[in-house]
Amino acid sequence: MHVIPAIDLIGGRCVRLRQGQFDAVTEYEVDPLQQAGASVAAGLSCVHLVDLDGCRAGKPVNSETLAALAAIPGIRLQTGGGIRDERSARACLDAGAHRVVVGSTAFREPETVARWIGDLGAARIVIAADVRIDNGTPRPLVEGWQADADRDFYATLDFFVGRGLRHLLCTEVSRDGMMAGPAVGLYRELCGRYPALRVQASGGVRDEADLETLRRAGAAAAIVGKSLLDGAMQLEGLSQWSPAA
Repeated sequence: MHVIPAIDLIGGRCVRLRQGQFDAVTEYEVDPLQQAGASVAAGLSCVHLVDLDGCRAGKPVNSETLAALAAIPGIRLQTGGGIRDERSARACLDAGAHRVVVGSTAFREPETVARWIGDLGAARIVIAADVRIDNGTPRPLVEGWQADADRDFYATLDFFVGRGLRHLLCTEVSRDGMMAGPAVGLYRELCGRYPALRVQASGGVRDEADLETLRRAGAAAAIVGKSLLDGAMQLEGLSQWSPAA
């Protein structure tokens, strides 16, 4: 398992949202390029970029920052936020992104996104599943976590796995930005059901003990944002969680 540092952008600046709420924003005096460069220097070459302006606009907005980040030597950038059509996905890849992250559209129009997997390649697409646990059942959310997708979570994943999906990023939204620990049971269930999927766990990671717990649950990667920005974890101490060469 490896760590993927997260950089969330509003207006080109690093921020974190509390449970995905745009009215609960913490802004950090951190330059995105410096943060990404420090991650790569620490051996964490895969970086997760979220274009929060793009989430609201329905199309990628921070394209210049994406291109600048993608140009950092040695970086493997995965990016999401507002990718609602194949043209936007291709534009991000052409700008240098290694993978694109597709959220709401995957649960609104799964057949459409399945075609993207075929057209762009399974190695280039990450399905982002943002879920809320309701009586023990994960319920996928869309439109910036504001609406229920009205789809069965596991049936939708079955559909995508049958069409070649390789990368899944799953966030349990009540944990996001809360520093309350990850939803380990959810990731253990996902990894058990879909052993061929590379599951990225997101939300609530506080420390290396949480990372070890996720590793034992079978996660391929852990997205780490707030704990790095707030100083609870240090990039320099995470070299053992770097991706394999």
